[in-house]
Amino acid sequence: MQLFYTNNIHNQICHLDAEESKHAVRVMRLRTNEPIFITDGMGNLHHCRLLTADERGCTAQIEHTDADKSKHAKMHLAVAPTKNPARTEWLVEKAVELGVASITLLHCEHSERMFIKAARLEKIAISAMKQSLHTWLPTITGPVNMTDWLRQGEGFAPTTINLIAHCDVNSPRTNLIDALKPNCDVTMLIGPEGDFSPTEVSAAIDHKFTPVSFGNSRLRTETAAVFAAAAFLFTNPNA
Repeated sequence: MQLFYTNNIHNQICHLDAEESKHAVRVMRLRTNEPIFITDGMGNLHHCRLLTADERGCTAQIEHTDADKSKHAKMHLAVAPTKNPARTEWLVEKAVELGVASITLLHCEHSERMFIKAARLEKIAISAMKQSLHTWLPTITGPVNMTDWLRQGEGFAPTTINLIAHCDVNSPRTNLIDALKPNCDVTMLIGPEGDFSPTEVSAAIDHKFTPVSFGNSRLRTETAAVFAAAAFLFTNPNA
């Protein structure tokens, strides 16, 4: 199945932008009256019939919709962007493929990068959502100061399993796999390349975050984020 995306839907008519339309007409060779699958990124899979096959802007009639109303567990990933923007883009792509529900980009004491191309990250997220046949488009917010984020309590709650991964071997940490539980939402904090500062770790613990370890290896930021997302998906295969 080839999945297309648009949030421009009115009166049961889906309007694809130029990029999606070009892919539908030139690459997929879709023609008028052929079936096409479209998601709005809100959990809906629209089964449509193509009304106009124009690479400048296709339109499609919704015939019926499969709505994802399941109450499966969700992971919120709060992570410091990497110094190399390509690694952050890779992180977002893989996290979306693994079904992460939302991503917050954090500015930490040891962060080396603040400028983020939000539009490009959204484009990558949309592509990853379609490639993996997901119908939920994760929200990507930030960068936001980590201390402010903790103080505001956005993205985590007492009912959520709140975890922070750091590399201080002299501090007590729980193995990630042991900290995860089936059918429970998770907020996962991943630090910058220089790790979280002791002050940041203490602040997270004060906000009821549990320190966790990913094992004996020291992972790059983007690898740690993907590892955490994969471990969550292993624990919650229906997420």
